[in-house]
Amino acid sequence: MAVHNRPALEGLTSCRLCPRLVDWRERVAREKRAAFADEVYWGRPVPGFGDPNASVYVLGLAPAAHGANRTGRVFTGDRSGDWLFASMHRTGFANQPVSVSRDDGLALDGAFVAAAVRCAPPANKPLPEERDNCLPYAREEFDLLKPAVIVCLGAYAWDAACRLLSVRPKPKFGHGAEHRLEEGPLMIGSFHPSQQNTFTGKLTEEMTDAVFLRAREAATR
Repeated sequence: MAVHNRPALEGLTSCRLCPRLVDWRERVAREKRAAFADEVYWGRPVPGFGDPNASVYVLGLAPAAHGANRTGRVFTGDRSGDWLFASMHRTGFANQPVSVSRDDGLALDGAFVAAAVRCAPPANKPLPEERDNCLPYAREEFDLLKPAVIVCLGAYAWDAACRLLSVRPKPKFGHGAEHRLEEGPLMIGSFHPSQQNTFTGKLTEEMTDAVFLRAREAATR
């Protein structure tokens, strides 16, 4: 698969650069999950979402097949998003703790949320070339926002941020790990709010809140 570079945000929702992702996102949108059989799935690349003046940029992995790929808004309509926005509400970044649809009234204050890969991938595992095709979208958002902090949800997002920001050598990922660029944002790592992490107790509400409180503190210095 060829890796393309082009102006990012223009045409994002109609992007078809990655055939494997296009096939999967559209197949899921046609076949649907029984619980959402009556809904019209988004089935396209999912834009970032949040405060246009955000100082904190939150980077996840990719849209969930029956979450953002259904609703059209990043981290909306799945358990990971429930966990994420509840924490962002507790720490003052979101006006409400739940997000179920694009028109449910959720608004972010001081934060912008996006994914390293903008289409739902099979088995939630995007390929390296798919990541690289998507990074220009994050690059343009990042250049527009110029955030003081980037919160990386999981090792994949941490790796993508390092690639995006040309961080070499790559610092080790961990929950609460920090890396400050000489001229750029503070990177903060967090375990991804997947059910694999939250159900097992690897990630607790207190741990997630601590990351966002630290991000707020760093962004206001």
